Amino acid sequence: MGSHGWTVRTMEIGQHAIALVLTVISCLRAVSVGAPLPAVIAVSVVFLAWYVLGAVRAARSDAVVLAKWWLVVLAVIWLLMLVVSAEFIWVAFLLWLLAGHLFSLRIAVVFTAATYLATIAAPLLHHGAVSTPSVIGSLIGAVFALGLSRGYIELLREGRRREELIHSLEAAHRSLVDLQDELALTQRHAGEIRERTRISRDVHDTVAQEISSIRLIAHAEVDRTTDPHARDVLRQVESLAAQGSRDIRRIIAELTPAELEDGALPAALRRLLTRLEKESGLSTRLDVDETVPPLPAEVEVALLRTAQSALANVRQHAQASRVKVSLIDSEGMIRMDIVDDGVGMADHDARTRGTDSGFGLDFIAARMRELGGDLVIETNPGAGFAISATVPTRGVSG
Repeated sequence: MGSHGWTVRTMEIGQHAIALVLTVISCLRAVSVGAPLPAVIAVSVVFLAWYVLGAVRAARSDAVVLAKWWLVVLAVIWLLMLVVSAEFIWVAFLLWLLAGHLFSLRIAVVFTAATYLATIAAPLLHHGAVSTPSVIGSLIGAVFALGLSRGYIELLREGRRREELIHSLEAAHRSLVDLQDELALTQRHAGEIRERTRISRDVHDTVAQEISSIRLIAHAEVDRTTDPHARDVLRQVESLAAQGSRDIRRIIAELTPAELEDGALPAALRRLLTRLEKESGLSTRLDVDETVPPLPAEVEVALLRTAQSALANVRQHAQASRVKVSLIDSEGMIRMDIVDDGVGMADHDARTRGTDSGFGLDFIAARMRELGGDLVIETNPGAGFAISATVPTRGVSG
C-alpha cells in the first residue's frame, strides 16, 4: 500500500473510532442525567446502524450524491437523538467532519452552522439554559472539525497529484526506452539497406557489366571464326557468361531490400496501396510529382515506414472508404501526405500504434526529426485523419 492509500486508510479508521466513541460517551452521559434508557439505546443503535451502512456503501461505491444524502439523513437521526437527550451534542463533531469532506466549502459552512445552532438549542430545550463554555466549546469544535476535514481533502488531492506525477514519469520513461529501441532498430535497418544497396550497385556496375561484355564479345566472335574448335569454345564461353549474368541478377535481387526491390519509393507505395485495396476494399490513390528525385536509402525507408504505420491505422481504426497518398517535391524537401475520409479523432495523442508495421508514428516522427524533417498530424472527429511527413532529399546520416 502506498503512502496515499495508507493515509486514507488511517483517516477512515480514525473517523469510525470517533463515531463509536462519541456515541458511547453520549449514551452514558444521557443515562447518567436521567434520560430513558430504552430511548437512548434505540436512537444510538439507529444512528450507528445508518452510519455503518453508509461507511460500507462508501467503501464499495464512489457515488458522491448518495453519500451527501446519507449524511443529511444521519443529521436528521442526530436531531432525534437531541430530542431524547442534550448529551448527544457531542456527536455533532462527527457530522462536522463528514460535512467538510462530502460537501463543497459553502454548503459545509451552512451545514456546520445549522448543526451548531442545534447544539445550542438542545440544552435550552431540556434544561432551559445553556452554559457559556458549552457555546464556546461547540464553536471551537465546529471550526476545528471543518478545518481538519478540508485539510484532509487537500492532503488527498496532493497525494493523488503526486501519484499521477509518478505514473506520468514512469510512462515517459517507458516511452523513452521504447523510442530508443525503435530508433536503434530503424537506424540498424536503414544501415543494412544502405550497405546492401551499395553492394548490389557495385556488383551491377562492375562484375555484371564485365560478364555481359564477355558474353557479347563471345557471341560476336562465334560468327566470325572459321575454326570449329574455337567456335565451340566461344559458344561455351557465351553460355557460361549468360549463366553468370543470371546468377549476378539473382544475387543483386537478393541484396536489394524487399520493400524497395526496384529502388523506387513510388513503386513500393503503389504496392502497399494495391494490397490495402485488395484486402480491405478501400479506394486508394497515389499521386507522385514527376520531379521527385532518387532518394537516399534512409529517406526512402523512413517514408515507407511512415506510410506503413499510417495505412495500418487507416485499416484498423479509421472506418474510411478512401485514402490518398501524395509524394510531392518541394524545394529540396520531399513531402508525403496521407489523407483518409474516416472518423478522425478528438485527440490524436490518444491514437494506438500501428501493429502491422511495428513502427509507431511517434517513433517515425522522431526518425523524421533525426533526418532533418518533421511529421505533422491533423484530425478532427468526423473529418478524417491527415499525416504530412517532410524530409530533406539528401537526408541526414543517423
